[in-house]
Amino acid sequence: MKLKKELTFIHVFCIATGAMISSGIFILPGLAFARTGPSVVISYFLAGILAIIGIMSIIELSTAMPKAGGDYFFINKTLGPFVGTISGFLGWFALSLKSAFAIFGISEIVFLVTGINIFISSVVICSFFVVLNIAGVKEAAKLQVTLVIGLLILMLLYTILGLPKIDTSNFTPFTPEGVNPVFSTAGFIFISFGGLLKVASISEEVKNPQKNIPLGMITSAVAVTILYTLMLIVTVGVLDPGTFINSLTPIADSSKIIMGTPGFIAISIAALLAFITTANAGIMSASRYPLALSRDNLLPDGISKINKKSKTPAISIFITGLFIILALLLPLEILVKAASAVVLTSYVLTNISVIILRESKLKHYKPSFKTPFYPWLQILGIIVFSFLLVDIGLEAIEISLSFLLFSILVYIFYGRKRFEGEYALLHLLKRITDKRLTEHLFETELREILRDRDNIISDKFDNFVRDAKVLDLDDPLELDDFFAIISEHISETIEIGKDEIFSLLKNRQDDCNTAITPFLAIPHIIIDKSNQFFLMLVRCKQGVKFTLKENSVKAIFVFVGSKEDRVFHLRTLAAIATLVQEKDFEKNWLDAENINYLKDMVLLSKRMRFFGKEQAP
Repeated sequence: MKLKKELTFIHVFCIATGAMISSGIFILPGLAFARTGPSVVISYFLAGILAIIGIMSIIELSTAMPKAGGDYFFINKTLGPFVGTISGFLGWFALSLKSAFAIFGISEIVFLVTGINIFISSVVICSFFVVLNIAGVKEAAKLQVTLVIGLLILMLLYTILGLPKIDTSNFTPFTPEGVNPVFSTAGFIFISFGGLLKVASISEEVKNPQKNIPLGMITSAVAVTILYTLMLIVTVGVLDPGTFINSLTPIADSSKIIMGTPGFIAISIAALLAFITTANAGIMSASRYPLALSRDNLLPDGISKINKKSKTPAISIFITGLFIILALLLPLEILVKAASAVVLTSYVLTNISVIILRESKLKHYKPSFKTPFYPWLQILGIIVFSFLLVDIGLEAIEISLSFLLFSILVYIFYGRKRFEGEYALLHLLKRITDKRLTEHLFETELREILRDRDNIISDKFDNFVRDAKVLDLDDPLELDDFFAIISEHISETIEIGKDEIFSLLKNRQDDCNTAITPFLAIPHIIIDKSNQFFLMLVRCKQGVKFTLKENSVKAIFVFVGSKEDRVFHLRTLAAIATLVQEKDFEKNWLDAENINYLKDMVLLSKRMRFFGKEQAP
């Protein structure tokens, strides 16, 4: 069962924005300031720029393959199930850890107000978001939009009122620990931008993903980078360095100086809203990783089951909630470092994926957004993100390695024997080694993804094309020789002798020329038998001589139908005739690598589809 496409641009923007704005700005600045001083402003800005570079590849992959699981799906279909399984679990862990970080923030506020134990309130809060997400993605997204709008208003208010009260002396010395901590701190707080991965994981549920995913993600990344930087300038300029370095609530502390108690309350509310939006978006998107792994038989089938009423992956959401509760037992700084390390690993792998997919020359890899400056931007991303990953520290890498080991064990003992499919790396190897490495399975999967992305709904003609016989002929042919060849193939499927079929084809051609252009012909006959339909696609590279004028016809669609199905017969003629209007049809037909690509050309065409009583084949 498919997930419902209910998310628009505003949903994409708010899910990405809400997923980013949380503990990363309301708690982390104090820890970051302790590492690099006032230059923490540059660290946040740099992390934002790197996030924008990183998401370029993610956006390209998301528009080419808008499927649940986001970066896992891309990496699995690029590098294979072994790396894909690792990526899927790492992505799941990263977003779950970030959600746990946000839930910790909510529980901290609840503790300050009520005194309720942090872990107990965390379990209750996590359970609420699990139930909300099981109820439906649209319901969860509506809440997200409302909360994010309120959050942005409060953050802008803080920035506008705080700028006039900046004390420039607080920025001296700007880099007390030197330049290197500025870059290492950017890696440490990179989790603040990790929410951008969340949109990729729910891309299957986005309407018009070709437009809404790039626009929503880029707008969100730019807006949050600018907002973070301005807020940090205000906070460094207003808050005493001694207070800042020891504060877990630096934005709230500085808002009290700027606006008094009302300001402290307003920013505390903003922080609460931020934690809620991140936790909500985190559970929504993290739960799509187990769903995608299960669809590929790398986890048990039951995990991918979709709730019939809400159209949400209820079991996957529930499992994600349990993992988040367990993650809350980790110390705060380790939680942040581990999540950042896993997000950086995902960025490295997605950049590698884009390079492999492009160099594989897959016909159906058709992203609506292509990363600029290819491949230099990908290479830069791989180098920089790898550097930041190493610089985070040993503890985070050890936790990431433990997650990696767990992923490997799951693949070895469960997924390895069950996975069936192809991936882009095989197609790249095929280009330089053995042409027999692939069987068009991945291209077929990409074709179906494109049909779903572009909202192409199959009609009866498409269903016959999938099962059609395809001939790929090299030598030039006279018409009688051509009719003799196809008559033999038709007689194997329809119980009529090949001589009779040959005669019917000849009579039809004599009555009316079936070559409708010098490139395309549609030989078609009607027979007396009931419930019969036969379709054949033929490419003759040197051409078939239909008439003196149409003496080199290279695209030929042959079909045979029953008398009682004349309506479908006429619609088939119309469907084939409109194919020649497709841009570059003739060139693409001749350039198609094999018979599978010939079929795919028809299945992916933008022709009008006909639906009616004869829909079912």
